[in-house]
Amino acid sequence: MVAPDTYHVSPEPMLMIADLHGALALCLHDESRGVGGLLHLKFMGGTGRPSDVTDNTLSSVLVVLDRFKRAVLGNAARGDEVQARILAHALPPTDAGEPSASLVDLIQADLADGRIACGTQTTRRTEAIRVCFQPYEGRVWICGPNDVRAALRVDRFAG
Repeated sequence: MVAPDTYHVSPEPMLMIADLHGALALCLHDESRGVGGLLHLKFMGGTGRPSDVTDNTLSSVLVVLDRFKRAVLGNAARGDEVQARILAHALPPTDAGEPSASLVDLIQADLADGRIACGTQTTRRTEAIRVCFQPYEGRVWICGPNDVRAALRVDRFAG
C-alpha cells in the first residue's frame, strides 16, 4: 500500500496499491529498464475536490515529483520509452467554481517539459477508488476500495 504523499518504486514483479479519495496516483514506467513507480498525492485542502495550485503547493510537489522521476527513470530515460498515467479521484462537482489549474495540470505540464506523454483519468464520485499498478510490466487498473480480485481485468496503459 502506497500511503498518501509518498511513492514507491520497484523493478520487481509486484503489486502497488493506492486508495484514492480526494487524491491522485501517478504511475510511471520506464519500459527500457523495467522499472516503475507509483506516486500518491492528496489534493490540497482535504475537500476531495481539486484545489488551486499555490506557490507552496508548487514547490513541495515539484520536489517530490523530481525525486520520484529520478527514482523511476534514472538519469538517461528517453521519453518514448516512458509510460505515464495519472488517475485521480475527486468528489462530484458542485456549484462552487473549480480551479483553473490543479495538481493534475501541474504534473502533466512537468512531464510534458520532459517530453513524457501522460494520459489522465479523473473519477468523480463520493466513494473512494483503488488504483493497482504492476511496476515491472507497467500495468495499471482501477477497482473498488476493497476489491483486489479485480486484478484479473488488467489493462496495459498507453502513455
